[in-house]
Amino acid sequence: MLYLASKSPRRRELLERLGVPFGVLDLDIPEQQGPNEPADDYVRRVAREKAGAGLMDVMTTPGAIVLGADTEVILDDQVFGKPADRADAERMLRLLSGRTHRVLTAITVLDAGREQSEVSESLVTFDALDDGVITWYLSTGEWQGKAGAYAIQGHGERLIRRLEGNYSGVMGLPMQLTAHLLLSFGMHP
Repeated sequence: MLYLASKSPRRRELLERLGVPFGVLDLDIPEQQGPNEPADDYVRRVAREKAGAGLMDVMTTPGAIVLGADTEVILDDQVFGKPADRADAERMLRLLSGRTHRVLTAITVLDAGREQSEVSESLVTFDALDDGVITWYLSTGEWQGKAGAYAIQGHGERLIRRLEGNYSGVMGLPMQLTAHLLLSFGMHP
């Protein structure tokens, strides 16, 4: 049985598209970048910690497989996680305005005997955002709980001039990499 170690409704939606039955584990894993921890290492670590904590919850379930994932927006080696509040979201959007940033999604799949990980990297270029666009986007509330204060699959798509990489990876779960990992664990999406 596959378990998704994530509270993200977007990840649930994407995983459902693969047609593999799964359960959802409601975990509370701290997402705090360590001092001097490179952004790439941080994203991988959080995905692994989510999967590991999930496996601990279902260890007694025979054949349990757990998928953990983490998505972060990175600009100038600075991680833009989920904004603390509206002012933080506005700060992030102003910094991203007119610039290209990286979106990393790390995935870890593990069971009692093995672990495999992959990372999806995409480059997202924002349009130059004026005050009106920023105010409008903040008013949608969509920024809440989203890395970098935007959702590519919603109104945030309006902010994006260019995407190089994986759309579903920016959403939070790169479909091709996820399918590949699940196949390696004997699951057939």
